[in-house]
Amino acid sequence: MYDKLKEIKISSKSLHRGVVGFNVDTVRLIDGAKATREYLVHPGASAVLPVIDGKAVLVQQYRYPIKSVTWEIPAGKMKKGQTPLTCAKAELREETGYTASKIKKLISFHPCCAFSDEILHIFTAEGLKPGKTNPDEDEFLNVKLFPLKTAYKMLKNGLIKDSKTIIALSLYRNMHG
Repeated sequence: MYDKLKEIKISSKSLHRGVVGFNVDTVRLIDGAKATREYLVHPGASAVLPVIDGKAVLVQQYRYPIKSVTWEIPAGKMKKGQTPLTCAKAELREETGYTASKIKKLISFHPCCAFSDEILHIFTAEGLKPGKTNPDEDEFLNVKLFPLKTAYKMLKNGLIKDSKTIIALSLYRNMHG
């Protein structure tokens, strides 16, 4: 029944290629009409919720598109040839300095499936050992440990607005109480 909803690509035009890309496609709808679909082409990303001694490790950074500072779990786009797990480990080390003895897959999801093909893989990390951070040259971060109860209150009070962080903390809370 639902397979009849599929839209068929007639043509595709790339408007931009960089770290991400932008496409405009013409598609045929199920009733035979044509429509335009504009979307972001994304390499995929991984994120990780590091937990140490009942505390979540979050990073604070400025996000230009929303003109605001956010609290988030460490995350980044996958590089060519990287698996979701190797990306998560790399982002954990680069953004927080921590390495983990235990990393577990939490979920994979499409954050904005109406206008992006991105898939985001979220992991949890435990057994953390501190080390030196190594953020990207255009990345400026503050790293802070929050007791999980505080992080959950931040969610409830709307102080955490980043979707991957909301999902990670919510799922972690459901799994660990």
